[in-house]
Amino acid sequence: MVREYRALEATRNTPIIVLSTREDPKTKKDAFAVGANDYIVKLPDSIELIARIRYHSQAYLSRRQRDGAYKALHESQRQLMAANIELLRLSNLDGLTGLNNRRRFDEYASTEWRRALRERAPFGLLLIDVDQFKPYNDANGHLAGDELLRRIGGTIHTSCRRPEDLPARYGGDEFAVVLPGVQANALESIGERLRQAVQDLKVERGSSFGAPYVSLSVGGAVTVPTKEDGLLDLIAIADKNLYEAKTKGRNRCIVHE
Repeated sequence: MVREYRALEATRNTPIIVLSTREDPKTKKDAFAVGANDYIVKLPDSIELIARIRYHSQAYLSRRQRDGAYKALHESQRQLMAANIELLRLSNLDGLTGLNNRRRFDEYASTEWRRALRERAPFGLLLIDVDQFKPYNDANGHLAGDELLRRIGGTIHTSCRRPEDLPARYGGDEFAVVLPGVQANALESIGERLRQAVQDLKVERGSSFGAPYVSLSVGGAVTVPTKEDGLLDLIAIADKNLYEAKTKGRNRCIVHE
């Protein structure tokens, strides 16, 4: 009977006092072995029986209260952890485009740079600028400019197909993509894909602009890191290539190894 009580979820932890006619050590041992909380040879004195029932009942209720408190604490910790994770996620996002923000870009780029340095693996970077964004913003208004940045951010995010790639809003109308493990020819292909994807949006500039649709200029650089502080040098090279793309007529991608 005790064994069956212990097998049921509803009575698994309920105190059980065995009343027996036998004052036998083996019987007592067997009773405790299958889960009895107490063993009394019947019929006991009523005062003793009530005292034992009261003792086991109070212990049982205290255990339930303790388990309930632990469960509530565990749930609170789970909710707090989930809230912290969500807060961290939001703190890493750019509020306008939904891409990673500059702070997250800096953290991730530094981490992946050190990893590439240890593993002697290539590290690629793209810097992206919206061509003639300020004139577009002035001509169409800030709301239209914000909507354009949102659409471009979404397009860049969709075009980054590898899970390790991190697209980010670098600042203003500039974007960046960290591409760990990418080769130079692949980096150029990705830059061209991003540029073409925005071109295919066919967002009209207006009649006063030279080109009919909004476009991107992209500068990229890739290297196998050889020193801890070389990331800034790579960013400077990518920025130089971006400037070259601008001076050569915009709407192009220039990548140097």
